[in-house]
Amino acid sequence: MSARTFFTFAILAGTLTACGDISQVGKRPAFTPITASSDYIAMNSVRSNPTDQIGRGKRKASLWHSGPTSLLGDRRASVLGDLLTVVIRINDKAEISNSSSRTRKGSEKMGIPQFFGIPQRVDAGLPTGASSAKAIDFSSNSSSSGNGSVRRKEKLTLRVAATVTDVLANGYLSIQGSQEVRVNFELRELLVTGFVRPEDISRKNEITYDKIASARISYGGRGQISSAQQSRYGQQVIDLVSPF
Repeated sequence: MSARTFFTFAILAGTLTACGDISQVGKRPAFTPITASSDYIAMNSVRSNPTDQIGRGKRKASLWHSGPTSLLGDRRASVLGDLLTVVIRINDKAEISNSSSRTRKGSEKMGIPQFFGIPQRVDAGLPTGASSAKAIDFSSNSSSSGNGSVRRKEKLTLRVAATVTDVLANGYLSIQGSQEVRVNFELRELLVTGFVRPEDISRKNEITYDKIASARISYGGRGQISSAQQSRYGQQVIDLVSPF
């Protein structure tokens, strides 16, 4: 393949790749469909606890019935499709500093000035200036030093409603929550998934992020501003293959 053919193919490929964004020109970023999400499916699933069904809807007229809708009922999420609030308050700060230093020095000398007259006989056959009295003489020096430091600070305060998408065999709950807020042409996205213990859920039906096992928290966005902050496809490809 000639260089001209290669560059022509690269330009054509980049143009076709960029065509996916042309359809979004002048349009606001679209929301993610709700009906296709796993939390929507969970909320539409049939509950397997018949007593819970009674407490949730079939005896609302009674003040003293058992169930979460009663006056003193436990309204904490416990079954498939229930909702709870995830409170995210991240204020992390880490500072690490390392320093190392190493120095090594070695020297070796070996000679045979006298050994039953053998060195003298050997010296006679050696080139001019060579002598077995100083057969080996070498030295070495090495040193290394290193310094490293890491500084990180993160602060995030958010609240999001999550849905119980599954009840595991040990009684733990699998939760998933999402939130999208669109302002003009920028869409802010918040995603939360993980596993929680029912006893860690507070009486207010809230749970903090540090009590979520295998927590996956994503906070970002998409739109014109996010697109402008990313490198173009061509630049990303060049950065990938360039050795410099």
